Amino acid sequence: MCGITGIFAFNEIGRMQLIHLENATRAISKRGPDHHDTFLAEQVGLGHRRLAIIDTSHAGNQPMSDQSGRYTLVFNGEIYNYQQIRQDLIKKGYQFNSDGDTEVLLTLLIAEGVDALQKLNGFFAFAFYDDKNQKMLVARDRMGIKPLLYYSDADKFLFASEMKSVLTYKIPRQLNKKALNYYLQLNYLPAPATMIEGVHKLMPGEYMEIQKGRELVTQKYYDIPSPVNDDAKIDLSYDDAKNKLIELLEQSVKDRMIADVPLGTFLSGGIDSSVITALASKQTDQLNTFSIGYRDDHFFDETAYADLVAKKFNTNHTVFSLTRDELLHHVDEVIDYIDDPFADSSALPVYILSKKTREHVTVALSGDGADEIFSGYNKHEAWQKSFQGGMTNSLIKPLKGLLQVLPKSRSGKLGNIFRQLLKYSQMLQLDPAERYWFLATFQQEWATKEALRPDYYEWDSSLKESYLSYVKGSSFNNFLLADTKLVLPNDMLTKVDLMSMANHLEVRVPFLDHKIVEFAFSLPASYKIQGDLRKRILQDAFRDILPAELYKRPKKGFEVPLLPWFKNEMKSTLAKELFNQSFIEEQGIFEWAYIKNLQDQLHSINPGDVHAKIWALLVFQKWYKKYLM
Repeated sequence: MCGITGIFAFNEIGRMQLIHLENATRAISKRGPDHHDTFLAEQVGLGHRRLAIIDTSHAGNQPMSDQSGRYTLVFNGEIYNYQQIRQDLIKKGYQFNSDGDTEVLLTLLIAEGVDALQKLNGFFAFAFYDDKNQKMLVARDRMGIKPLLYYSDADKFLFASEMKSVLTYKIPRQLNKKALNYYLQLNYLPAPATMIEGVHKLMPGEYMEIQKGRELVTQKYYDIPSPVNDDAKIDLSYDDAKNKLIELLEQSVKDRMIADVPLGTFLSGGIDSSVITALASKQTDQLNTFSIGYRDDHFFDETAYADLVAKKFNTNHTVFSLTRDELLHHVDEVIDYIDDPFADSSALPVYILSKKTREHVTVALSGDGADEIFSGYNKHEAWQKSFQGGMTNSLIKPLKGLLQVLPKSRSGKLGNIFRQLLKYSQMLQLDPAERYWFLATFQQEWATKEALRPDYYEWDSSLKESYLSYVKGSSFNNFLLADTKLVLPNDMLTKVDLMSMANHLEVRVPFLDHKIVEFAFSLPASYKIQGDLRKRILQDAFRDILPAELYKRPKKGFEVPLLPWFKNEMKSTLAKELFNQSFIEEQGIFEWAYIKNLQDQLHSINPGDVHAKIWALLVFQKWYKKYLM
């Protein structure tokens, strides 16, 4: 796990930007504290920050060149099947000077070029340079676990793991108005968009070829195979499918426990992390597990369930029980590290969990990805029920007026039920594609229009339509595919990458081995959801080994008590950064009437999701002042 950056100059003007390579590499220092170096050729510069995981010796340092000096690689990630690839290459006459996966990747790329991508099982972003042909290949892993941002103009192509490194090259800093519109709806930015005009994210499963005098070529080397029809009959029985899932997950966890540094698992007490922990415990007698809890907010605290799992599998378990004050203490650190607006507030506990976990281990396995591919969210159940008709749907429509006035909030059980019922009643009125978008967003396009001054309201539906193209009528499997394309890489994986890398911790995600993802989408919907039982096959496959108590509780998520914060501890921060009429009007981006309405709603008996909207604006304002003022 590392940080990478680089530049390919097309002319002398571009070559002048090579002077920024050292600073661009330094900008991502938290991603790799163990070693840093740069590579310079006539028109190419590559920078690398290393977090040593496999073969921690100097032989694994980067940028790494072959013995001839023709080929050079900078690589962020892990190749889990590198040992098998290494053996295959040795049989073909190749020799190695190190024991790590970086040299294996370099050698495979030399031997097979772009075709090497099909052989890789892992998560990665890399740049591979051929000095003789003056050609560069950059690529991102199949599922988008590792990020890669890039910018190009007539003079140069440059890339980096994070926006702060890209900006070091002194590119124009112009606000992307179209991206701002999406951000206000989703609370994150959907790839390939970023908040800086001209900077893009390479999409999952894509590669680019850069060569002087030629147009940039972007190609898709991998896509998730089309999901099976929801009701299709398959050769695999349910029991056989459970056994196959166990087999695939056992191998995936085993592969992801290869490390030359201390390793553990995140253990929230939910099914996903408990499954990973159960399987990891088979590979070692000394498994470290880590949980985070809220001492002052018992509604969100799930550490009791994590304790049950830890005792069941005899792990070396550590609980970080935090007060609101301790959470608040890290707010500025989290926002400061965000260099492209990102407003999933659960980034805060992930940051703290990563920070504290890093005091014990260098690698942690997580349960991320299971919710998207096996159906773990409330919205998945809501989607399924919305197409089934029945008494619930008939009764909910007449109640819409009442639900609009009842108090709604995520911070309490009853208020959260009212909030969910209102959203469900509103969703029923939409066609399938818009129904999906409604469930994915915090506010709709019309609300975004109200939020922005006319000069900044610039709606381009093409990006939205590209994601909605995965939604096929009422198909549940295609609904999950849309989530795997939109929510998973742009929200969930972005959050984990940013917050773990801010603390130089590597997080591995066994559920996102592409073989498991492909298997999940080869199953009929009934294997994943049945009535109110979500992640059916995952739950049933491990029911005999996990504590029974895990199956008798609702999913609460990994949330932050923003609402009480905004009313109390962060009241002065909001007054300065957001509820400041003179600054809002001078800035000229947001309508003050919209901001004032959020302020009033915050202090009403019916706050709804207002805290999420306020958090998104607060993150944006802090980012704006740091990077654009």
